[in-house]
Amino acid sequence: MINPKVKDLIEWIICIIVALILALVIRYFIGTPTVVESSSMYPTLIEGQRLVLDRKVRTFGHTYERGEIVTFEAPTKTKEYNKETDEPIATFYEPKGAINEFIYYVLEIGKTSFIKRVIALPGEHVTIKDGKVYINDKILDEPYLQSEVATEKTGEYYDLVVPEDTLFLMGDNREKSMDSRSFGCVPISKIESKVWIRFWPFNLFGEVK
Repeated sequence: MINPKVKDLIEWIICIIVALILALVIRYFIGTPTVVESSSMYPTLIEGQRLVLDRKVRTFGHTYERGEIVTFEAPTKTKEYNKETDEPIATFYEPKGAINEFIYYVLEIGKTSFIKRVIALPGEHVTIKDGKVYINDKILDEPYLQSEVATEKTGEYYDLVVPEDTLFLMGDNREKSMDSRSFGCVPISKIESKVWIRFWPFNLFGEVK
């Protein structure tokens, strides 16, 4: 017969394990809080603000629209074409082995994420010239930018057709943003979440658009 104290300890351990698993499942598949750590999305998002990320877009699939703000795994290299396809697609770290994959992709230990805005969709022709963004030769209306902001050619990718299953992403603070102009288009498979709710500061609580 199991000692009552041992039985209680086992039950507590089981409860803790179940709680951790549930928390991990919710965080990875449903939603998770995060803190803005850079100025690349200023003034839409400011350093120190706290957000809730919608992970369901990755879990259940999502058709991304221009203007949405997303998070994605940070590319490991910049200014380098995909060697296999010769297309302007960002390259990423690839952990080796199931354990390392779990630690990197699920626990997200050692992984950095960026927050940027969807600018162009698969098949669209992106051109940056005269401080403006053109999509299929038409100026893109960007009301979220500050009036004095100009979009400069800060990388190699300023005249391209967005490859299939990728997105062209940029930060709203164009001068302070490393984005698809530098590292190329981001595969949709690398999109982790869509920015959903800002819950801090309280006076700005609400859905982020």
